[in-house]
Amino acid sequence: MSKGTKYQAGDHVVYPTHGVGMVKGIEQQEIAGMALELIVIEFDKDRMILRVPVAKADDSGLRKLSSPDQMKSALKTLKGKSRVRRTMWSRRAQEYEAKINSGDPIAIAEVVRDLFRNANQPDQSYSERQLYQAALDRLAREFAAVEAIGEEEAAEKLEDMLQKAAA
Repeated sequence: MSKGTKYQAGDHVVYPTHGVGMVKGIEQQEIAGMALELIVIEFDKDRMILRVPVAKADDSGLRKLSSPDQMKSALKTLKGKSRVRRTMWSRRAQEYEAKINSGDPIAIAEVVRDLFRNANQPDQSYSERQLYQAALDRLAREFAAVEAIGEEEAAEKLEDMLQKAAA
């Protein structure tokens, strides 16, 4: 590991647009005649490997996994009161998408909370379900990594919290 990076092989990290991944290592590559140091991140869920230049890691939004305290704040947001604005769906959908891709667990928890539907509520549109599922998956992956549990179990726990908060 070079002295220039705070990431090491085996670290769980969060990349805003892809969610939780694992650092496989740091490698040197020559690109366009320049030697670059790259953080190699594997996203199992998407079967994808991402290489982020060490120099651009912070600018790209790459961050370490949330601390248990940060995750507690996100879960508290999840249990809060839903705040759905009365704007056109297309505008809200864009805002939700931006929150999901921000990589911020609290913003993602807001999306999950706002799009959650209880059994007694009206059905969601296809796009609402898609955004809800994307946000839930993203939050569950980070929650699972922080709590060292499986993703399915994490998703169930999150939905359980939502059910209880809505009751």
